[in-house]
Amino acid sequence: MHPIMEKSFAIIDSEMGEHHFTPAEYAIVRRVIHSSADFEFKELIRFSPGAIASGIEALRRGVPVVTDVSMVKQGVKNLIGKTLGNPVMSAVERVPEAPAGKTRTETGILQCWEEFPGAIYAIGNAPTALLALCEKLSTASTPPALVIGAPVGFVSVVESKQVLAQLSVPQIRIAGRKGGSPVTAAIVNALIVLALEQGEG
Repeated sequence: MHPIMEKSFAIIDSEMGEHHFTPAEYAIVRRVIHSSADFEFKELIRFSPGAIASGIEALRRGVPVVTDVSMVKQGVKNLIGKTLGNPVMSAVERVPEAPAGKTRTETGILQCWEEFPGAIYAIGNAPTALLALCEKLSTASTPPALVIGAPVGFVSVVESKQVLAQLSVPQIRIAGRKGGSPVTAAIVNALIVLALEQGEG
């Protein structure tokens, strides 16, 4: 670990205060706070039962990681490329032009879902992509390995996370308006580190 990151983690640990996260949950929360310098995320992050284990197992199996936007992809591809080697793809990059009334991210995420229904889906920017994915998942026979629902903003963001919360799929989500690409990448990277540590154990 880089000395600056080590020092940052030590500061986070000292300021964190009491919490009830498991060690694996805390490893993710700590990276999210490190990426954002925002301790409110410890109140906003939600883990469904078994979500972390499902994500780690999927990463170790080499399943693809599908991101909504290029920024999330850029945030995870270096670490995953140097370690586990899973394919990482950005939904928006697959669609040069969206059909009328649709966004490129929602169109791209549905294309990815058709190809890789059991992938890890990491949504850090586009609530339209999360809503479109949730609509498919509500009737899907194959659940994804994990959905990370952390779009940021004001329009449809809270609603998309509430829809995800109603689904019985493995999920890590950020409640409310906060989230974003750096936070989503931090969650994926924390899972990669946990997967590597498990491999060493």
